[in-house]
Amino acid sequence: MMKEIVVISGKGGTGKTSITAALASLAKESCIVVDCDVDAADLHLLLQPDFAHQEDFYSGKIAHIDKTLCRNCGRCADVCRFDAIDFKEGHYVIDALSCEGCGYCSHVCRPHAIVMSERNVGSWYHSHTKYGNEMIHAKLNIGAENSGKLVAKVKKEGKAIALAENKSLLIVDGSPGIGCPVVSSLSGANFVLLVTEPTLSGLHDLKRVYEVVKRFRIKAGCIINKYDLNTTVCSQIEQFLEEESILHVKSIPYMTAFSQAMIEGKTVTEYTDPVLKKLLEESFETIKQTLGV
Repeated sequence: MMKEIVVISGKGGTGKTSITAALASLAKESCIVVDCDVDAADLHLLLQPDFAHQEDFYSGKIAHIDKTLCRNCGRCADVCRFDAIDFKEGHYVIDALSCEGCGYCSHVCRPHAIVMSERNVGSWYHSHTKYGNEMIHAKLNIGAENSGKLVAKVKKEGKAIALAENKSLLIVDGSPGIGCPVVSSLSGANFVLLVTEPTLSGLHDLKRVYEVVKRFRIKAGCIINKYDLNTTVCSQIEQFLEEESILHVKSIPYMTAFSQAMIEGKTVTEYTDPVLKKLLEESFETIKQTLGV
């Protein structure tokens, strides 16, 4: 039976994506990898997918002005509250980055020169990585919204492939923070791996994101990365994990191998540091035992 692991963090820079890539490298062909961090996707930098299949993703609306019908009356520009309609070179034009797709301009346009069409907000991909596993990932266009819907799309595609191919694991790299993409990432998960660091902001955001996790009633575990940078805050994190019955998966010391592996475009398990590799292998085994995989 397929199990879904979602890796999230309350803030960026904790090592979330590096740890997700490490788990994917250890699972190899037994898992499907899904990158739900569509706003700032970077998992592909470590897993090196081939981008074999691409599809455009449409969500929301955007206005378009037909210049052959437009009378240049300016009603559309008068009612637009987002300053998305400009008069340039004798014609009114839509600024795609500013248009919110509300459709008010199309309602006031007497000659019906403005039409609302579906907005292309990005693309999603079905790839194969250098570790032999399949990866579903996406990229949100600059200034585009509805990232939660794109996250739902890649998760749906990844889960369908995992079930069809009888894979044992779905490993999901979630977005940092607590917004809509994170909520969409958590839907349907069996286990949430929280990645944090021993800083006051790390502890604050860990508590904040776990409030979201609790609403889904999903079993959670935590990796404390760079735990030895601040032993006082690390102790506070450990106390929080105990109070909330969150599985303390592993504490990983500060190691330059983390950043050096990223510079070389490698996962931390592929890098030549045996101590770090062993810590990640033990973490993966603990998670699999918890899930009964």
